[in-house]
Amino acid sequence: MVYESFSREDTFELGKSLGVKAKAGKVYLLNGDLGVGKTVFTKGFAVGLGITEPVNSPTFTILQVYEEGRLPLYHFDTYRIEDSYEMDEIGYDEYVYGEGVSLIEWPERIDDILPDKAVKIDIKKDLDKGFDYRRIEILED
Repeated sequence: MVYESFSREDTFELGKSLGVKAKAGKVYLLNGDLGVGKTVFTKGFAVGLGITEPVNSPTFTILQVYEEGRLPLYHFDTYRIEDSYEMDEIGYDEYVYGEGVSLIEWPERIDDILPDKAVKIDIKKDLDKGFDYRRIEILED
C-alpha cells in the first residue's frame, strides 16, 4: 500500500493506525533518510499501542523500551551500528522474538539478523509535492 502524507499530523495518524492494529511478535522495519519523519511515525505508532510517555529516537542508546501500552514497544535505532553482532549486547533476540512489537529504524544496518517476516515501511520526501509531503509505502509480509 502507498500512502501520501501532506503533514506531520498525517504521518503521525498513519503510525497510530498501524499501532492500533499491531500484534505481539510483529516486527516493523522503518526506512527513510534523516529528517523524513521516522520518529513522528513512531510517536503515532506508540499512541496507537496506548503508550502515553514521551517517545524519542534512541539514536545514542540503540533501544528504547516502552511497556505501558497494550503491548510493549521495542524501538531500535541502528544508525550507529557498525556490525550486527553489536545487537547481541542489548539482547536483540529477546526483544525481536519476544511478546512485544519491534520497530527498527535503519534496518539495513543489521540486515543479516532481521527476521524473515516483517512489515517494511519506506518513507520518502518529494519536494516537488511540497516540503511536508511524504510518500509512505507499507509492504506487509
